[in-house]
Amino acid sequence: MTRSGRYEVREARLVLADGEVFEGEAVGADVAATSGEVVFNTVLTGYQEVLTDPSYAGQIVTFTATHIGNYGVTALDDESERPACRGVVVRDLARRRSNWRSDESLDGWLRRRGVPGITGVDTRRLTRHLRDAGALAGAFGTADEQVLLAAATSDAGTEGVDLVAGVTCASPYTVGTGPRRVVAYDFGIKATMLHHLGRLATVEVVPASTPAEEVLARKPEGVFLSNGPGDPAAVTDATEAIAGLLGKVPVFGICLGHQLLATALGGHTYKLAFGHHGGNHPVRRVSTGAVEITSQNHSYAVAEGSLDGADVTHVNLNDGVIEGIACRHVPAFSVQYHPEAGPGPHDARYLFAEFEALMERGA
Repeated sequence: MTRSGRYEVREARLVLADGEVFEGEAVGADVAATSGEVVFNTVLTGYQEVLTDPSYAGQIVTFTATHIGNYGVTALDDESERPACRGVVVRDLARRRSNWRSDESLDGWLRRRGVPGITGVDTRRLTRHLRDAGALAGAFGTADEQVLLAAATSDAGTEGVDLVAGVTCASPYTVGTGPRRVVAYDFGIKATMLHHLGRLATVEVVPASTPAEEVLARKPEGVFLSNGPGDPAAVTDATEAIAGLLGKVPVFGICLGHQLLATALGGHTYKLAFGHHGGNHPVRRVSTGAVEITSQNHSYAVAEGSLDGADVTHVNLNDGVIEGIACRHVPAFSVQYHPEAGPGPHDARYLFAEFEALMERGA
């Protein structure tokens, strides 16, 4: 940003792998080209939490809300130590921030954190295109259009790629002061999840590759499987570890943790056309018929009919995707959405109490 309060104009383009081109202006970190899978998120607030969610590793985030950055950013809202997304696409990046909690502008934050962005993009047209064509690889920056197209078409995407290895912790650490003992697998865990778990238990967070034997040696009362990025089929070590935990300790999974639990039970996953990314997805709780408005961020889902030994507990009302399962013979359950929110509604926070009740009953 210049001293006059205006952004320095740097012409940029977003080019999708199918050749679709969107014009705009570069903001954030100064890069000639960055590539990744382009997805759209429908939240109206919480852009900082979205950009620091490790589940966006390998992806370029498009916000469908028109104005982004108007309340600035604060370190208190970070969901991880560093952003994992490849970049951000917005219609209008606010030139002024107006909130008493704000520490700096979103543009300044993007520059400092090394995240490139592009503003002035027709995000309505982009979102409609992604909804019709499905999630596509793309590249944006100040480079020539042909350079961007080459970067987009050569991007590896997320299928078959172990993105969890790039966001998990390097060594165990402990958070929370609650009375119980929980081990949490870090597949890309969010700070808000740890905040909620920390009220229930003293939580030891372990790397994604930790074997079941090491977890059981810590004598936890429960094991938590966190959110994370990418294709669950590529995280084979975690699936094996979860299979070794089932029936020996209560298990609760969220998002990628839900998919990995289902895989450990013999289920299959598949990639959604454009994923669920937003804070307004209606989910029906099968046992009561109640509808919860949920926060979601995932590109893969559990295949219907692929699970034995588990019941479907929640269903997405938009497209019928399985949103929750509960095992019949072992104490384990999971949901595809984010009951901790951050950002999003709080309708599903009762699930943490259900995890506590499961630990009370034991294995």
